[in-house]
Amino acid sequence: MLRSRIDAGDFPSAVYIVAEHGRVILSDALGNAVREPESHNASLETIYDLASLTKPLVTGLLCARLVQSGALSLDSSVADYLVEFDRPDKQLITVRQLLTHTSGLPAWRALYILTHGEKDGTIGTIAREPLVYKPGERVVYSDLGFIVLGFLLQRLTETELDRLAPRDIFEPLHLRRTFFSPNRAMQTEIAACESGNAYEREMCERDIELPTYGGWRPGVIWGEVHDGNAHFLGGAGGHAGLFSTVGETLRLANQFVGGLSELLSRETCELFRQNMTANLNEARSFAWQLAATKDSTAGRSLPPAAFGHTGFTGTSCWIDAEAERAYILLTNRTHARALPFANINQVRREFHSLAAEALKGM
Repeated sequence: MLRSRIDAGDFPSAVYIVAEHGRVILSDALGNAVREPESHNASLETIYDLASLTKPLVTGLLCARLVQSGALSLDSSVADYLVEFDRPDKQLITVRQLLTHTSGLPAWRALYILTHGEKDGTIGTIAREPLVYKPGERVVYSDLGFIVLGFLLQRLTETELDRLAPRDIFEPLHLRRTFFSPNRAMQTEIAACESGNAYEREMCERDIELPTYGGWRPGVIWGEVHDGNAHFLGGAGGHAGLFSTVGETLRLANQFVGGLSELLSRETCELFRQNMTANLNEARSFAWQLAATKDSTAGRSLPPAAFGHTGFTGTSCWIDAEAERAYILLTNRTHARALPFANINQVRREFHSLAAEALKGM
């Protein structure tokens, strides 16, 4: 199935792992991790830009550790941690609402333009953005919400995110090919992304309120983060910036399963299966989407309490914690393809269906 989608041009490479009880059951690497400006085949050791998988695998995991220790309260106002949010329209936003995408913050803004290139002005710029709905009223997936969580973590721990994640996650788990801002010497081991910033550039040019921007990156984005806001923030944001292999992504995924986690208690891991947005338009738990969400990329083969996430570059991770199963599919759909990028949600659903059927047969 995956080979047919590579041949159809949906993505140049696909690397996957299906695991049970922490053990790899099925895995393979197909296609080209890089097609231009040179060619490199994908392997199980290829490093991918995980894009929004950063949200649960780093930001969500760090927040869960702080909730577990009592240093962070889910139902506290964000303003308790970030003074910039001490504003009439933002005071009611809670940490839980950021984690479940119910804060009312917009989905996305070109912060590298709105801040006039001043990284230190990022959190203030977001705090001044008008809410698009009342907090807690509905689920609207928001990069801005997780960028705020990244800054909250930094303020609370007095440690930059690109040092906090290695200290509290990567090093304890002995991860060697998981990081923000890869070393340039590793470029040939990394799957390439989009040529230039065509996608974000089109979005910005459609927004007539934005001034002209001259900071677009030319050439193939390869070995540095694809997301424009994460790049502006120095390569590490609460929403994007994580690079990893499929095997080390599995190690991270295992931390959300009570019987497998080395970093969290069983009680804390229950938060990832708990529907925190009952009666709203999506079923969301702590930093994850639940398979109970209508038309989720889990498909019909995973149970309603399974939780997962996708990444814009073509990545996905779904976890059935009760059965201790993980389904990880990494592609680089933004590479060597003209806009529009392929919508691969049905590919993800079929991948889960085929994998679940294979596990049943075994």
